[in-house]
Order: sequence, then C-alpha cells, then structure tokens
Amino acid sequence: MNLIELGWNSFFEQHFEQFKREGLKPGRVAREHKQRYAVYSQHGELIAEVSGKIRHAARSRSDFPAVGDWVAVAARPHERRATIQALLPRTSSFSRKAVLSGGMPDSGGKTEEQVLATNVDTVFLVCGLGGDFNLRRIERYLAVAWDSGADPVVVLNKSDLCSNVEAHIEETESCTFGVPIHALSAVKNEGLNALREYLDVGKTAVFLGSSGVGKSTLINSLLGDDRLKVCPVRESDGRGRHTTAGREMILLPTGGIVIDTPGIRELAMWNDDEGLKKTFDDIEQLAARCRFRDCSHQHEPGCAVQDALTGGTLDPGRWQSYTKLLKELKYLATRKDQRARLDNEKIWKKISQWSKSRRKLE
Repeated sequence: MNLIELGWNSFFEQHFEQFKREGLKPGRVAREHKQRYAVYSQHGELIAEVSGKIRHAARSRSDFPAVGDWVAVAARPHERRATIQALLPRTSSFSRKAVLSGGMPDSGGKTEEQVLATNVDTVFLVCGLGGDFNLRRIERYLAVAWDSGADPVVVLNKSDLCSNVEAHIEETESCTFGVPIHALSAVKNEGLNALREYLDVGKTAVFLGSSGVGKSTLINSLLGDDRLKVCPVRESDGRGRHTTAGREMILLPTGGIVIDTPGIRELAMWNDDEGLKKTFDDIEQLAARCRFRDCSHQHEPGCAVQDALTGGTLDPGRWQSYTKLLKELKYLATRKDQRARLDNEKIWKKISQWSKSRRKLE
C-alpha cells in the first residue's frame, strides 16, 4: 500500500524519525475490535495488537489507538501480523463522552473520552431530509466537529424525498454560518461530486449522523458498489437501524479515504467550549453586548440576549440548544476534575505504599 494514499505527510514523517531508527514501520489503523487492530502498511494489511508498554502506560481508553491513527509497528509480514509499539501525534481527533461500567453519570458510571476517528481532514455531518431533519442535532454535531480540529461540512441527504429542499438549506444556513452545505441523493446518485471535492488523494473524511440518514449508502455510492450493508428506515417513525457495527477506514478507488461510523443519535460533547463558541458565535456576540459582564441572561436589565429573544431576532430553540450544551460542558468539566483528583490520589497512594515498603527493607 502507498503511504501517501493512506494520508502520510511531512507531519507524520517528522514524528516518526525516532521510530525509524529503531527499525519500526509506519501503519494506519483501519479497524479496531476488542483491542485487536487491522493496520494498513507498506506490507499490506496486518493484524496487530498493542505492546505491553502501551497497555501499561495507558491511563484511559483514549490512549489506545483509534481508527485513523498512525502507529509505529514491529511488522512480521510473513505472519501478516504486527505489534504496535507507539502512537504518533494526531492532527485531529473526533471524540465524544462515554460512560462506562455504571450506566448514566448520576449512577456512578465512569466518564471517559471515546475517540471515534483521528487524523481527519473533513467531517461530513449527515442529516436526512426524509423525516430526520433536526436543526438542534446539526448544532450539536457542529460543536463537536469544530472541537475535533477538522473542517465540518453539512450533508443533507435524501433530497429525492423532500419537496422543499431550498427551504431546508436556508433553515440550515441560519445556524451554520458559512459552513458548506450540500443537498444530495445517495440513492439516485445525485450531487455526490460535491463530496468528491473534499476527497483528494491522501485526504480523510468521516461520516457522522444518526441511524437511517444514509451514511452507508453515501459511501457505497462513492465506492461504486454495495460494499456496506444498508437497511431501510422504519416507516412508523422514520428512524433507521444500526447497519454499521463499528468504525472502519475505507479507501476510495478514485482517491481519498472515508471512515464510516455507527449511527449516533445523541452525541455527547467531550472537549472544551471552543466548538460551542464557533457554532453559536451569534449568541456569543449578543452576550458580549449585555450591560453586565456576569449577566445570566435571565432577568437582568440591559440583557442583549433577552432583547433578541423578545424581538424575534434569536430563535428560542437555538437559545435552548446553546444553554443545554453549555450545561453539559460545565457538568463534564466537573466530572473531569473529579477524575483528575482520584487519579492523583491513586498516584500518591502508590508512592506512599512504595515508601513504606522501602523503609521496612531499610
């Protein structure tokens, strides 16, 4: 496999120098299943596992390789296997909040970062026009996409099922502020050339959206065959079933790389509020014009946000979406602080135990 076609560039070359001297080879993670990985490399596809060093040093699941990662491997081509010895820095990382071993956060579950895809150039945010159109979900996805470091693009699929496509585009433009929007039909193979513009050789895009919006159908259309399984949406509520079992990196015959992901109806944020500021720049600017710097935007005099809501220049639904995401970020910050404190306590406990055992030996 050609490393350039896999997305290799000078950034990764620079960070790989130390590993090259150790005789390791570069590879890119294409699939992951229970910490076993399919890695694309100059030797072709290799089945890989992480080294004990990585496993021991990892503090959370985000420290393990994810689909899209470049890794340094000790390759055994004759066995079609490899050992991942190191993880190269990421140019972008698309993550969400995941709650482990305990259900919802309020029930005591452990909150961790789940990395969905890395080293992505473009995030295609797919929304269906056949009954699944949801501006609030687009706003949520957009905030997370900006945080990833990749460039977001909104894809309105199933234009063949919509009689007022232009109206939906205008509605989407009201909350995306300059982010490219493309309406198309994957089933009828209409408008897909607009997506190919983002998929030059070596460029990577990830498709994100809830089940049933047509992500797998879009990728099949770009591939030119029905490689990915697709299922019709339910007629009762217009919702789809999960047809993608896991994340997978797919090489397109015309160049470019796409990453397919399972449908995600509720994408919980993980990173800081920079993505939120970009997505809701209009509200941020309104808040800056409030009379009081610490305005809560509730009942204070001179509140520019409340004036805009009363005057009809700010959509109440958009304001509610902003406040909901802001609350999530504040709650997440609290969970991160708690985890950092617990991790620190564990470290000092180990140091104390080591110190006591050392004194006994002396």
